Amino acid sequence: MIGLELVVVLGTVVVVCGVLARRARVAPPILLLVAGIVLGFVPALRQVHLPPELMLLVFLPVLLYWEAITISLREIRAALRGIVLTSTLLVVVTAAAVATAAHALGLPWGPAWVLGAAVAPTDATAVGVLARALPRRTVTVLRAESLVNDGTALVLYGVAVGVTVGEETLGAGHVTWLFVLAYGGGIVVGLLVAWLAVQARRRIDDPLLGNVVVLLIPFTAYLLAELIEASGVLAVVVCGLVMSQVGPRIGRAATRQQTVAFWSVSTYLINASLFVLVGLEAQSAVRNLVSEDLVTAVVGVVVVCGVILAVRFVFLVVSAYTIRLVDRRPSQRARRVTNRARAVSTVAGFRGAVSLAAALAVPTTLSSGAPFPDRDLIVFITSGVVATTLVVQGLLLAPTIRWARLPDDDGLASERRLADETAAQEALDALPDVAATLGTDPSVVDRLRGEYEEHLTLLRARSTEGAEGDDPAVLRLDDEYTELRLALLARKRETVVRLRDQRAIDDTVLRQVQARLDLEEIRLSRGDPAPG
Repeated sequence: MIGLELVVVLGTVVVVCGVLARRARVAPPILLLVAGIVLGFVPALRQVHLPPELMLLVFLPVLLYWEAITISLREIRAALRGIVLTSTLLVVVTAAAVATAAHALGLPWGPAWVLGAAVAPTDATAVGVLARALPRRTVTVLRAESLVNDGTALVLYGVAVGVTVGEETLGAGHVTWLFVLAYGGGIVVGLLVAWLAVQARRRIDDPLLGNVVVLLIPFTAYLLAELIEASGVLAVVVCGLVMSQVGPRIGRAATRQQTVAFWSVSTYLINASLFVLVGLEAQSAVRNLVSEDLVTAVVGVVVVCGVILAVRFVFLVVSAYTIRLVDRRPSQRARRVTNRARAVSTVAGFRGAVSLAAALAVPTTLSSGAPFPDRDLIVFITSGVVATTLVVQGLLLAPTIRWARLPDDDGLASERRLADETAAQEALDALPDVAATLGTDPSVVDRLRGEYEEHLTLLRARSTEGAEGDDPAVLRLDDEYTELRLALLARKRETVVRLRDQRAIDDTVLRQVQARLDLEEIRLSRGDPAPG
């Protein structure tokens, strides 16, 4: 029964914490993590654990793929150099610094490097949820870094565990080959799966089957990459980035609607559940330590958190000024940020479930049969670091953003207006030729032309709202029009429900009509003007 009980408990916690987070204006992951820690005191839930294979083989591909297809590739290209540095070199430097600090606290070098590799990468899930208040460019860089650095960290982690257990030999050539295989193989597999997915989606018209293909994409990419010992993380990310560019050109509107709805709900539930499970694991890690090790473990958490923050800030500053010395192009100068902005990026470097899953995946014994040294300490420190970064840094992020006085970012709004106006104008310009090709009746053409001209007038009025020369009457009339349309939609919905209750129409007909009404209501409620 524990499985069913856990589903009910997790669902209830997600809903309650979501409501409380909105009312208290606190990031939901913080409340979810605290709730997980509290749930750890319930005896019936103490046997609940986050299986590492569940995170690395089930949750991770889904979350990475959704992050990859919803990220801005244009911003990635613009900040590619910095993203490459933070997702590779910074991970190695952080792992080395943490390993050195852990060794100074008494851990042997092998377990110390395992700990360093586990806590080195930032978490894409935590960054995507907690860093939404940041400017678009900063969020994109943080998300892109988090998408790639897992691959670097997991290669380091595999080497560290293998050497400690006695199954790997540490050599420059061997480690270099592992990185080449991880990155090169991951990129090739990602491109291959993306190509296969495009071919499949172009040949499948059924929305349900199309979404089954979409669901298979991240798991296929991750599986194929792992089979050749490449980076499954990088394969999923590359595949997602390719599909984000090709996807809008293929498939049907109904498929895309279902895809967005399914992935939005799925990733929300997975993210929320992960934060609760991380809290449960953090509480469990405390119980697994003997009392004399607890002080050392707490000190280790504080030291590792301090090292992570210090290394990240110093690296961001040093790499930025090094790039300034090498590259003095005007385009590079225009993208410069202040050290206060780098402090924000430092605070936003959250650790998450991938780090915890790596720590939990540490084997219990060596190849000789002896216990893996300090395994419980590694799990405790990693759990403490994850909890500390999510809670403490999560709470500090908002005041740090205010202190940094970051510039306003209204680029998306202006680009949205540009896209809407340009698309409407070019559609209006193409109307005569398209109508002639289709043989459309002139009265229909005149009607549609009037609708598009009215639509374009409204778009231009909204783009100049508040500026000198704008026309508030146009906006007021549109608001009244929207309000009236919504009221009439509600009346139509009542009518079809009444017809169903009177058994004049079937439930299937009700659902079909209601789906169309719902789409129109969503469009009007979002304030998306459209002709007709």
